[in-house]
Amino acid sequence: MIKVPVTGLVDRIAYEPVRNALRTGRPDEFENLSLSGMRKFVNPQAGLAFNVEGADSHALAMPPAPAFASDEIAAEIVENYWMALLRDVHFDDYANSGDAMAAAAELTSFGSDFKGLKTPVGGVDAVTPATLFRGLTPGDNAGPYISQFLMVPVPFGAQGFDQRMLTAKAGVDFGTSWQSFIEIQNGIDAGFRLAGNGNVGDFEQEPVYIRNGRDLGQYVHIDVLFQAYFNAALVLLQGPEAHSAQNAGRTAADVLLGQMFKKDPGNPYAASVTQIGFGTFGDPYIAATLCEVAARALQAVWYQKWFVHRRLRPEAYAARIHTSRVGSTQFDLSPKAVNATVLDRVKTHNEARNGGLESYLLPLAFPEGSPMHPAYGAGHATVAGACVTVLKAFFDENQPISDVFEPVCVSSDGLSLKPYTGADAMQLTVGGELNKLASNIALGRNIAGVHWRSDGTDSLQLGEQVAIALLRDHRQLVNERFAGYELTTFGGQKVVI
Repeated sequence: MIKVPVTGLVDRIAYEPVRNALRTGRPDEFENLSLSGMRKFVNPQAGLAFNVEGADSHALAMPPAPAFASDEIAAEIVENYWMALLRDVHFDDYANSGDAMAAAAELTSFGSDFKGLKTPVGGVDAVTPATLFRGLTPGDNAGPYISQFLMVPVPFGAQGFDQRMLTAKAGVDFGTSWQSFIEIQNGIDAGFRLAGNGNVGDFEQEPVYIRNGRDLGQYVHIDVLFQAYFNAALVLLQGPEAHSAQNAGRTAADVLLGQMFKKDPGNPYAASVTQIGFGTFGDPYIAATLCEVAARALQAVWYQKWFVHRRLRPEAYAARIHTSRVGSTQFDLSPKAVNATVLDRVKTHNEARNGGLESYLLPLAFPEGSPMHPAYGAGHATVAGACVTVLKAFFDENQPISDVFEPVCVSSDGLSLKPYTGADAMQLTVGGELNKLASNIALGRNIAGVHWRSDGTDSLQLGEQVAIALLRDHRQLVNERFAGYELTTFGGQKVVI
């Protein structure tokens, strides 16, 4: 950790050894870096790894992130602020939330500089409570905010589990005072990952299904990075019999229609009368490839993080806004960032948590703040893009979810699931819910305050590139007659691998 002085700015002299290590790539240079706190840099050398299958870590590219002084990054930080303020509002209640309506109106005011999901309203492309904080992929705006694959019970061989989770209590935010912000920048590690590791009183007593931004942020705080997609694969692979065993006595996700989730029609064993897939094109192959592509995705995005972009985190950008507002330091920021309407609400929110001290800092969901690696691209989002692309290749993405189980949503208290009865319930598909799953995980990191919208959007596409490159190499190495997988990209284009 490079020690941050009271100005909140990195010491340039201390930063130079980091730059030198990244320039040379020598392992000893990384090992000799100085730290100011307990936390260590996260794996910069992963970006220098080579692969014998798929693309090498440095063979793929991402576009530049929005510029520091641009109106686009101003729109992104405003969205981050609103995400923080709305962490405790149930996603299903956005339509009735005054804060959600205000957030939608302010983001709409950015026009084309805000790259989030919009819908035509009165001749204007507008953010609405229904599209607030949603992703941009096909299927993202259908059904509940949370993907079905984050709600329904997960079969696990002869075992299984529901997807309730331990979550933080409402209103527990971090880094809202300048002193706590500086401590975070200097490497404090306050635990808070599980009840029992940190302050138990900061956690809800009962596990809940993901119902709001705080729950989603805590999920992506301690998940096993590709966990959500492995769970989705188990749901897709094991079929309604396994679901039925897990649903015994439950009130939701138990209306099963007797069908299995279908493999991709291009699977060479789909029409075989004598063979099934196993080590190739079968269930073990699918599970193993999902794990493999996650590692490839991390290497690719770590190269972008450390060796190309080195983008600052939202908490650091919000500190620049704070010092500009209080007059201690001035930066070349967009006036739309410094004068955003949301900042008055942030000030009130923070003063209630730090003894009335004036603060325009970004309220963080994690006590340690952001991870010890740069923001762009996003590790979670790149893994999401890679794993979801693999699953869309292996399964029939057009199959309705309702073929296999009744779509669900989360109760108001988060303790149970209930049938989802929206007009589009029967239109939810495997591909759409997988896309939404990727967006949920990517945007969950934004809601926690550690990533930007463009981190997620562009990293999903990087992960997609990683997966396509790996699957193309796999295709060349099998013996089966195989015409290739067909899938829909996050941009809505059909491709054949």
